[in-house]
Amino acid sequence: MAKVLPFLALLALVYALPAASGGGGVIVGSGRSFRDLLRNYGLPAGLIPRAIESFDLDPSSGLLEVRLHRTCYARYDAGLAYFDRVVRGNLSYGALSGVVGWSQEELFLWFPVKGLLIADPSSGVILFDIGLAQKHLSVSAFEDPPDCQPAALAIFGEDEEPRGDWISVDSS
Repeated sequence: MAKVLPFLALLALVYALPAASGGGGVIVGSGRSFRDLLRNYGLPAGLIPRAIESFDLDPSSGLLEVRLHRTCYARYDAGLAYFDRVVRGNLSYGALSGVVGWSQEELFLWFPVKGLLIADPSSGVILFDIGLAQKHLSVSAFEDPPDCQPAALAIFGEDEEPRGDWISVDSS
């Protein structure tokens, strides 16, 4: 019995390691490897801001989950986007569908990004589905990942910090 116990402990460890390291056919990574993953799937590398903590992709289902260090705003040529701490979607070649955790500002309103598609790579156009409408944007706007910014910096820009004198606070 004393000889069997260490063997059982070792066996349990061997079976536990793949689960703890993201085994089971799931691709796990962060930062640079995520950019490579997007390129391998025919998408521009800068779709998600630089604040990537980690990601998981299940190749059999295409389910992609990207975890950011924090919620953030990002500026693209096409406008302002908001990212939850976790962004999910179904990844296939040239497309990300069923997106959750990503919103795009349009005419001072926020719309959830439902999906994106590059139907013809030679066109240089990426199609964004924002629920009520679809936007055709230049793929080049998403080649380099933007920085993840807090709300004030993203909305007002680096040179224009919000001024405190426009907010009236009653301290009584």
